[in-house]
Amino acid sequence: MIKRALISVYDKRGIVDLAKFLVSKGVELISTSGTAQLLKDNGLDVLDISSVTGFREILGGRVKTLHPVIMGGILARRKDQLEELSSLGIEPIDLVVVNLYPFEDVIKRGACLEEALENIDIGGVTLMRASAKNFTDVVILTDPNDYTKFMEEFEETKEISYETRRFLAKKAFAITSRYDSIISTYLDESRLPEYFLVSGRKFLDLRYGENPHQCASAYITRDNSILLAKQIQGKELSYNNILDLDIAWSLVKSFEKPCVGIIKHNVPCGVAVASDILSAFINAWQADPVSAFGSIIGINREVDEEVAKAMDPYFIECIVCPGITDKALEILKHKKNLRIMVHPNFYGPIEGLEIKGIQGGFLVQEWDTKDIGEFNVVTQTPLDESLKEDLIFAYKVVKFVKSNAIVVAKNGKTLGIGGGQPNRVDSVRLAISRAGKEAYGAVLASDGFFPFPDSVEEAGRAGIKAIIQPGGSIRDKESIEMADRFGIAMVFTGIRHFRH
Repeated sequence: MIKRALISVYDKRGIVDLAKFLVSKGVELISTSGTAQLLKDNGLDVLDISSVTGFREILGGRVKTLHPVIMGGILARRKDQLEELSSLGIEPIDLVVVNLYPFEDVIKRGACLEEALENIDIGGVTLMRASAKNFTDVVILTDPNDYTKFMEEFEETKEISYETRRFLAKKAFAITSRYDSIISTYLDESRLPEYFLVSGRKFLDLRYGENPHQCASAYITRDNSILLAKQIQGKELSYNNILDLDIAWSLVKSFEKPCVGIIKHNVPCGVAVASDILSAFINAWQADPVSAFGSIIGINREVDEEVAKAMDPYFIECIVCPGITDKALEILKHKKNLRIMVHPNFYGPIEGLEIKGIQGGFLVQEWDTKDIGEFNVVTQTPLDESLKEDLIFAYKVVKFVKSNAIVVAKNGKTLGIGGGQPNRVDSVRLAISRAGKEAYGAVLASDGFFPFPDSVEEAGRAGIKAIIQPGGSIRDKESIEMADRFGIAMVFTGIRHFRH
């Protein structure tokens, strides 16, 4: 039975209505400073926390609820500790309504350390944890979105069920855990912290994971995520759609020029840059139209009427872009299953660290955001300056291909992509075979060095005119000599781009 409630909230949405409801049910209200004043201003009888504890709030409000009378009233087990509580003159508290200082919002706007520290909630977290620990006897409300459900259940049954109490307790512990992880991450200035705390908020329950027998949900850990793209039309997203959309978005936003990237099974199959976005789309699709069937497409410019018309004949699963015109939407609306995602912060920077799961743990690394370091021509064969732009383009694309990764490109367009092979020469053959006759005069990018000259020989036979790779093999000299034999200019970058 709920007889006494403690209310102490920073986020005051819905709190007056909840308090009025509680009073109508005969519940006595205890509250702190600002919350108490708000409730009193709305005509409610409220006991100030100081009148309950017999001790005034101190240190500018830093200490107000941390008192044995409050903690004892919350933590006492009703089945065997009420007698002790009564002997101390302490009354039970049956409902706690609390939320926390907005530490996350404060640091997002770039507050100084002093202000950030002042917005670390101590009493609120303690109230939440104490109430959640004793959830069989105490109800804990931490989210204004739960107030209506609470009132409906209490109105109907005059009590709150065990299942609801447990759910609310679980939520309280999740909130305090996330809160602490944000603080810890803020205070830890090391590149890779000793304790890596992942604070994810469920954003979307998915129909299933990679396969129908796998359960899956999507969680947000940072402000800039592919999950924050607004879905304009189309059926619900799948696990695999989200993975592909993330790659499509990451790839095309790395280019300043109009760029289109076509993704299939988490790797690019066609990428192009051009002076306009329509040409980029046409060139990217033509790069590998067979693989592009049922693809996910990233576009780093607004989708206009002309681009929509060019897309219309094809089967496309998803599009992610920074914007789309009304006329373009009108053209594509008949494709009811086509998911169109508009990202409000399309060009926002990558945040945080990359996490990959393994059984019993996870791996953490910095995101691979580094571009070409050196541009060192190591062959006697000079580099034709007209090929330099294509080399840079191909080396940007190769970063998003599974290792061993090879990209053949010409005129700002991929011609052939090979990746995911156990050996590099097979990836070279795959990329060249997809490029076909167009490989003649093109450039080739490799995400890692060539362990043997055989890959360079394959490139030479296909008519490749320039190669870009990180270098660093003990057989670099043999690869350089093979390149000179075929009149290929070879560039070393000193930057490797493995992607497993």
